[in-house]
Amino acid sequence: MLSLLEEQAQAGHIDLYYGDETRVSEEGYVPYGWQFVDEQVYIASKRGRAMNYFGLLSRDNRLLYQASSKNITADFIITFLDELSMKVHKQTVIILDNARVHTAKKVKACLKVWQQRGLYVFYLPPYSPHLNIIERFWKELKEGWIRPTDYQTDQHLFYAVDRALAAVGRELSIKFKPYQN
Repeated sequence: MLSLLEEQAQAGHIDLYYGDETRVSEEGYVPYGWQFVDEQVYIASKRGRAMNYFGLLSRDNRLLYQASSKNITADFIITFLDELSMKVHKQTVIILDNARVHTAKKVKACLKVWQQRGLYVFYLPPYSPHLNIIERFWKELKEGWIRPTDYQTDQHLFYAVDRALAAVGRELSIKFKPYQN
């Protein structure tokens, strides 16, 4: 099914977006590290403010997102997708994983209304983050586009994230491989 959706999007018949959320906080993002045996390495870390982002990303780097200082909830997802459903110009498919906020009863209760407006939600199979391109996008944001100096203060950090997200599709992009079965 996913390959059919990708073909339809590539032909321009539908808009196809991959969706998920991420959290950016002053605690920093350190996916891995190494040091010499006699070397002392540390990263200053503090519990501080955090920002949560829900985003939708297409393979051609069109990004729709919204930030919140609160947790991303099913109500947040409903509001975001409901507003989007009022703006679609052609059939639009949103690919989501099976996180509770995406599959909540109240979200599923909105599916028919959204479909009438031209917005469809497709759920990925469980345990398949490799199929959701926005996972790679969030990783690139945290590992590559935000610099260590951006973590000096929460204002620096959130400004850097907003700056990076605003540049997606223009100065910043990811070249995704075409979907393959």
